[in-house]
Amino acid sequence: MGIKTKIALGTAVGVVVIGGLASLGDDQAADTAKGGDTSNSAPASGGDKADKSEQAEEKPKASQAEQFKAFVEENGTPKEKEAASHVTKVQGAEKQNNVLDTADIYTDYTGGVMGEGLGPAKLLTSAFADWKQSKNGLVTVYDADGELLGNGEF
Repeated sequence: MGIKTKIALGTAVGVVVIGGLASLGDDQAADTAKGGDTSNSAPASGGDKADKSEQAEEKPKASQAEQFKAFVEENGTPKEKEAASHVTKVQGAEKQNNVLDTADIYTDYTGGVMGEGLGPAKLLTSAFADWKQSKNGLVTVYDADGELLGNGEF
C-alpha cells in the first residue's frame, strides 16, 4: 500500500470516529434540552427520595387505543365518538416515516364488510386522519374476528 493510500484511509477513519463522537455529544445535548440529567453525580440536595417517589407516581403512558379514543372524545363528532367507543386496539400509530405509514384499528364490531361496522369504519378512518398526518399513510379498520371493515388514507 502506498503512502497516499494510507493517509487517505487514516483520514477517512478519523472522520468517521470524529463524526461518531460528535453525534454522541448531540444526543447528550438533546437529553439535557429535554430536561434530562446526563450527569452521573448525585443531586446536591437531600431530595433523592422525593425524586424517586415522583417518578414512581408518574402515570404509565396510555396505549395507542386510549390516546386515539381521548383525541376523538375531545375533537370528534357524536357519531365518531360512538364509533371510537368500539375500538379495542390501535397499532402502528406511534412511529411514522412518511414513506409508507400503516396503522391498524381493531374494533368489537362483527360481521365483516356486510356487518354493522362498515359505516363506523369510515368514521374511524376519518377521525384517525384528523389525529395523525402522513404524506403516505394508510389506516385499516378490522372487526372482532380480524376481518377487514374498511381503510383510508391519513
